Amino acid sequence: MAGRGKKYESAVKLVDKNKVYGPEEAVAIAKKAAYANFDETVELHLKMGVDPRAADQQVRGTALLPNGLGKQVRVVVFAQGEGARFATEANADFVGADDLVKKIEEGWTDFDVSIATPDMMGKVGKLGKILGRKGLMPNPKAGTVVPAADLPRAINEVRKGRVEFRLDRTAIIHVPIGKKSFDEQKLVENLMSIIEAIVRAKPAGAKGQYIKTATITTTMGPGLRLDIKSIMDTALGA
Repeated sequence: MAGRGKKYESAVKLVDKNKVYGPEEAVAIAKKAAYANFDETVELHLKMGVDPRAADQQVRGTALLPNGLGKQVRVVVFAQGEGARFATEANADFVGADDLVKKIEEGWTDFDVSIATPDMMGKVGKLGKILGRKGLMPNPKAGTVVPAADLPRAINEVRKGRVEFRLDRTAIIHVPIGKKSFDEQKLVENLMSIIEAIVRAKPAGAKGQYIKTATITTTMGPGLRLDIKSIMDTALGA
């Protein structure tokens, strides 16, 4: 296996592997350690103390980031009639019904988020194999299946920086919190909003320590372990 590059090795030297960091210090170092020639995404990775195989221990929800994600979000909406009008007026990138379903069946998935009205889910359901693999399937728990009148709000929230989090099969949650170009305080605020939302989403079947480990990193940079108590206290205002 090829070794890491010199830039990565220099970045690693900024991180003490034996230390857990408070949110402010971790964000500051992550920004310094981001060495790529593009605006890297800052990511949060949580190892959860739940069993992903248990139905009553699933962790899923959304968080509205106060400072967004720093990227343009392309939104498609499955709607017809009044719903299509609401979505068009809210400046969705693409609005359709049967025509949109057909377009996606033919291979088009050039968008970031899909939203649907409940009456469209019978048609959207047959796109499960295509959209499900890409994490683009509308889902009520993710706030992407909404009544027609709520479409403007849902579209606006997605554009501002609403992110979905979901436990994977290894009991880990991966979620972006912004870009390395963001001010440190904005990244910390986004981080805290996500932690707060994940704590609120704690399932009834969860036992013991809910969040076991937390790490932030950038797309290409090294990871920094977070002090669980510190981030929990900050997020919950303790």
